Amino acid sequence: MEKIYLSDAGPKVSPAIYGFYRWSSEVNNPATMEKIINLCLELGINTFDHADTYGGYQCEELFGNVISQKTFKREDIVLFSKCGLRVPHSSHPDVRVKHYDTSREHIIRSVDNSLKKLRTDYLDIFLLNYLDPVSNLEETAYTLAQLRDSGKIRNIGVANFSVFQHQLLASYLNRPIVTNHIELNLLNTSALDNGQIDYIKQRYMRPLASAPLAEGRIAEGLDFASLGVRSKLQELAPKYGADIESLAVAWLIKLGALPLIGTTDEQRIRNIAGAFSIELDKQDWYDLYSASRGTI
Repeated sequence: MEKIYLSDAGPKVSPAIYGFYRWSSEVNNPATMEKIINLCLELGINTFDHADTYGGYQCEELFGNVISQKTFKREDIVLFSKCGLRVPHSSHPDVRVKHYDTSREHIIRSVDNSLKKLRTDYLDIFLLNYLDPVSNLEETAYTLAQLRDSGKIRNIGVANFSVFQHQLLASYLNRPIVTNHIELNLLNTSALDNGQIDYIKQRYMRPLASAPLAEGRIAEGLDFASLGVRSKLQELAPKYGADIESLAVAWLIKLGALPLIGTTDEQRIRNIAGAFSIELDKQDWYDLYSASRGTI
């Protein structure tokens, strides 16, 4: 895959990105991690998205252990990590309820822990995962700027921010926000209606689409919406000689979005990578969009 700029101020990334947001303690093991990393690199995916909480707070360390045994250089991969969402877990008895924390103390602690676990000196992008409504935004922005100036993080991003939250944080920063991760797929097109896609593009960024295959629902869901979208994909698939999942991701790519892969299923990862060879016709794009809205 040819690397592309994430934004006018951001780094170059692979056009598909692998994220560990769906990993749990059940899949956390070195063999699975090594298999996924090797497959991604084979497919030209060199960009990996982490967070402090992923995989029961264990994914970063597992990834760092596997990567430390590889022969490629650190600069050959792109690493994201994030903090903000805190969830109860046995390893963090202080977290009683799911909540958000973007305090200075938590951000600094999270970045330092991520660097240690990932065995790296810097993060290419550090993101805030959700906005803490009771945070001191001036302090939060100052902390992010300090971390960037120190070299521990090279770019600032956000995840799951609304347009107004994105604008709010940006107003406190004198450095650009280079990405916003949003859920976007043929079974969730709300970002096209609520202004997220428009604002991301206005800021010269590419949307990162999490759950590009709606966590498997596009291929396997039995609800009315899934059945309708799948029927339309199956109708169009022979025209492109493509798997329906590849076609569903090609719909995202036509929007300028980068799919954020979360599955551990090898074939599903290959289907997503295969989407980049599809040039989806504009009318077919709208045909699928109508199917996604139940207006066939």
